[in-house]
Amino acid sequence: MVKALIVGIGGFCGATLRYLIGLLAHRLSGGHWFPHGTLTVNVVGCFLIGLIVALGESKGFLSHNLHLFLVIGLLGGFTTFSSFGHETAVLFRNAQTGAVFLNIFLHFFLCFIAVFIGHELGKVL
Repeated sequence: MVKALIVGIGGFCGATLRYLIGLLAHRLSGGHWFPHGTLTVNVVGCFLIGLIVALGESKGFLSHNLHLFLVIGLLGGFTTFSSFGHETAVLFRNAQTGAVFLNIFLHFFLCFIAVFIGHELGKVL
């Protein structure tokens, strides 16, 4: 039960951060039609998961409970594949085909690169 609480607290923190970053991204983009907030949290979250896991592997600092809090809870609550899917479907329904493919490409490409860079950086720190 304690482990579930650790994940839950991390998830609450991550989801709250996701919401706040989404508001900020919407404001900075001038309410632009593209889902900047979701892209931002997914790329940042992917970078952080690569970094944290690599640091945990190379430095041994990532205890099981810290892994539960940071990786499963915080970053699980922070990143959002369901929002990505929904926002892409909205773009599709609005016949914004170019934006659909741009959103899909940016999420998959940037998230992959972010995990890779984070992991490589974590190995050398």
